[in-house]
Amino acid sequence: MKSGFIAITGRPNAGKSTLLNKIIGEKVAIVSNKPQTTRTKILGVHTEDDCQMVLIDTPGIHKPKNKLGQRMEKYIYTATQDIDVMLYIVDCNIYDNEYESERKALEGLKKSDVPVILVVNKIDTVPKLSLLPVLDKLKSLYDFSGIVPVSAQKGNNMGELLKEIRKFLPEGPKFFPDDTITDQPERQIVAELIREKALRLLNQEIPHGIAVEIEKMKRRDNGTYEILAAIYCERESHKGIIIGKGGEKLKQIGSRARADIERFLDSKVYLELWVKVNEDWRNKESFMNTMGFE
Repeated sequence: MKSGFIAITGRPNAGKSTLLNKIIGEKVAIVSNKPQTTRTKILGVHTEDDCQMVLIDTPGIHKPKNKLGQRMEKYIYTATQDIDVMLYIVDCNIYDNEYESERKALEGLKKSDVPVILVVNKIDTVPKLSLLPVLDKLKSLYDFSGIVPVSAQKGNNMGELLKEIRKFLPEGPKFFPDDTITDQPERQIVAELIREKALRLLNQEIPHGIAVEIEKMKRRDNGTYEILAAIYCERESHKGIIIGKGGEKLKQIGSRARADIERFLDSKVYLELWVKVNEDWRNKESFMNTMGFE
């Protein structure tokens, strides 16, 4: 039996959460095209007959702009301690001026003696011949223990990636029961599914300033769930944008979130959303503690 902990790292929008979801086979991390969608460590478990991989998704490596960003940076650091393997993900659609940013991000990994596997993602979006010079340039940035090109969205080369990870895992027991796929509580996953829909439906700046709190989550006698959730934003002017004209935007967020939550809980859901303002909450330690960004 082999088992171990694998950290998934990389710069924003490389596809870390998509990769985690594909390996696990379930949606345990939310996905959007906005940078820094992932805010905390998210753990997923992949179990085979003779192997268990505990994968840790982390926020994208970036320069913090507020106290929440500083906490995200700490999450990345703590998630990469006491692990057995690290996956460093890069989008293969990388521009020449971005290699320096990747080099700087990789600098921090040189202090560790953990094997680092380079995962070159989104290979389904480029011709095969154009991938070769990208691989050559990335190889020159770091002494990787292995390189696996994949498409996390399509599932291309997932088998090869799992084989590569297994090479570096030690012998050991299972850390979780076979049917475990994540350590996240249901309320947290529900909150994140709501935030994902807001990220996708709102414009570029506002999503970074929202957080979701589940105020009530109760299963009724007939099996349906009653969920009341608050969407927090940082400015009064943002509140109207999130609600939309006649409440239309908030209805869209709720409708799309409810569909995903019903699939996740395998039950009918009554979902009610409220929008609240907490000025500059990303710099308020007490509020972030309350919201679980600890």
